[in-house]
Order: sequence, then structure tokens, then C-alpha cells
Amino acid sequence: MKILSLLLFSLLISKSGCEHSNQDLKTAVIEYVAHSRGFYQKTTINNQEVWVSNDRSGNEKRNKIKISDTDWKALVKLFEKVDLEQLKTLKSPTQKRFYDGAAIANLNITYKEKIYESASFDHGFPPEQIKEIVEKINSFAKQNNDN
Repeated sequence: MKILSLLLFSLLISKSGCEHSNQDLKTAVIEYVAHSRGFYQKTTINNQEVWVSNDRSGNEKRNKIKISDTDWKALVKLFEKVDLEQLKTLKSPTQKRFYDGAAIANLNITYKEKIYESASFDHGFPPEQIKEIVEKINSFAKQNNDN
């Protein structure tokens, strides 16, 4: 009986530990916004498409970019690493945004009808836990600016 209980407990623990790695990016919307007095960039990712806007009023036509299969697979892997519940508690490694040394940035993820929002951090200096995914998101915005 003890062995059966131990096996059942182990199974439950292993299931709950892997829960956030089963996140499905196809059903999520990722929004990255960076802004300062003279700068604005909003990048939205949804179902293998990216929209980039540099107009804070929202009047500018947003540019839509199709994400390549290679970039999408990389983004999916990065998304699976993000602990959505911990997103709001991540600490910014720098504080340049407090004296206009960097734009203020936020990462918002809508997943399963729940919004997960990061604390503000410096654009270009995200918390280590989300650094890779933020850099990937910004690479799409850079591609848009290069076009």
C-alpha cells in the first residue's frame, strides 16, 4: 500500500511540475511594448504572425509579418520555458528607465483567457528568465524596421 501511495504521489508531482511546459503558443497572444518620450514600439504575436507598430496612437497601419517555420519552432521552445505565473514577479536587472536611460518595456501574454503581465523593465535589458524570448520578439521588430 505504501508503494502504491508513493507511486501515485510521484506521478502527481511529475505531472504538476511539467504543466507549464505544455503551453501551446498557437492559442496565446504575446504583446511586447517599449516606450519613452520619443520612442514607441508595439510587437504583437499571434498564431505565426507578427504585427509591429511604431505609432502610440494606433492610427498607423500595422505591418504584418509571417513568421518562418524555423523562427516559429524556436519561439515555441522559448515560450514553453516561460513560467507565466512568475512573470509579474521578475525583477529588472537594470534601472535605466528611471532616468530616461532606456525605454520602459512590458511583456504581456494572453493565454487561456488569462492575461499575464510582467513588471516594467528596461528595453534591451529584460529579466534573465525572459531574456531569450524578448530578444526573439525584438528580432521580428528589427526585421520590420529593416524592410
